[in-house]
Amino acid sequence: MAFDVRPVAIATAGFTAFVNLYSPQALLPELSHEFGVTAAVISALMTASTAAIALTAPFTGALADVLGRKRLITAASFAIVVPTLMMTLAATVPQLVALRFVQGLLLPPIFTVAVAYVGDEWPHADVPRMAGLFVSGSSVGGFFGRFVTGVIADLFGWRASFAAVALITLAGALVVTMALPRERNFVRSGGFLASTGQMLAHLRNPRLLAIYAVGFGVLFNFIATFTYVSFHLAAAPYFFTPTLLGALFATYLGGSVAVPWVGYAIILFGRRRFVLGIIGIWVVGALLLLAPPVPVIVCGLTICAVCGMVCQATSTGYVITTAKEGRSSAAGLYASTFYIGGSAGAFLVGFVWNAAGWTGCVAAIVAVQAIMAAIVALAWEGSRG
Repeated sequence: MAFDVRPVAIATAGFTAFVNLYSPQALLPELSHEFGVTAAVISALMTASTAAIALTAPFTGALADVLGRKRLITAASFAIVVPTLMMTLAATVPQLVALRFVQGLLLPPIFTVAVAYVGDEWPHADVPRMAGLFVSGSSVGGFFGRFVTGVIADLFGWRASFAAVALITLAGALVVTMALPRERNFVRSGGFLASTGQMLAHLRNPRLLAIYAVGFGVLFNFIATFTYVSFHLAAAPYFFTPTLLGALFATYLGGSVAVPWVGYAIILFGRRRFVLGIIGIWVVGALLLLAPPVPVIVCGLTICAVCGMVCQATSTGYVITTAKEGRSSAAGLYASTFYIGGSAGAFLVGFVWNAAGWTGCVAAIVAVQAIMAAIVALAWEGSRG
């Protein structure tokens, strides 16, 4: 039997997208110092890309329902190299923010459409496993984007960091182009208006709305946690360098190991019970971040990373098995609410940081986790499928 390269392509697509999305995160304290701006201002580098994703993801999904999958995934994978490389020439924070916005515009054709591809091309029972594999690739990409930029910034400066990310992205785009076959089970939509109509129908589906709400909370907590812990640890008494801040994101790799098993856990415990348990553990991880010792903080970050990725994999698979048609637009709407949550996590928690410091940030994160748990308990189904 020939080796199936599609899982490699799906994981690489996630890697390519997320190596770009989170690459500035370990550099934020250094960029804040270099440009003489506050933590809240420099966090716009995260807000810009997530806001662009939130604005365009639903329409990208609708477009993919008309044009097909691979075409958009590969084109966007190559196109994103351009703004990433241009960031090496930026002279001001507004220029960096603008280029980050362009990056965000190009990301939904990669990950939104890749998720829809999974829903079309794999049997229903295999979708949670493949969604988990996609999230694993994404988590590895998120780690590399942060760690590589931190190390290279210490050695050669932050501009060289973005050049390295551009080269990694180009290599990933080549792998996706060669390894991802053209879709076989895709049914073309009757037109952009028909696909948009499907998107509006998704917004009338209470079950999908409940999934979207949880997606909002997942990235809110991720961005809030990993953005402001960098400022927390860059300050006294820790004084972490960009390399050390980038190394913190090795905690993501625990999620890469865990998420491929999500499908089995859902079968064993049921979706609702499983996610409620994960959110409960996630709260414990967040509270550990208040402890002074660095090993305890790293343990808390690891728990937060694993639980967040498991919630993300579960929600992603739930979206594409709940939507019976227009899966790209359903995934696009999920991505939109997911990244609206990320933008809120970067922007709103910046005010919390200024007003109440790291303790206030953790309190905001736990409050959002409690809301997520209430939504899952009241509105998610408990099936084991």
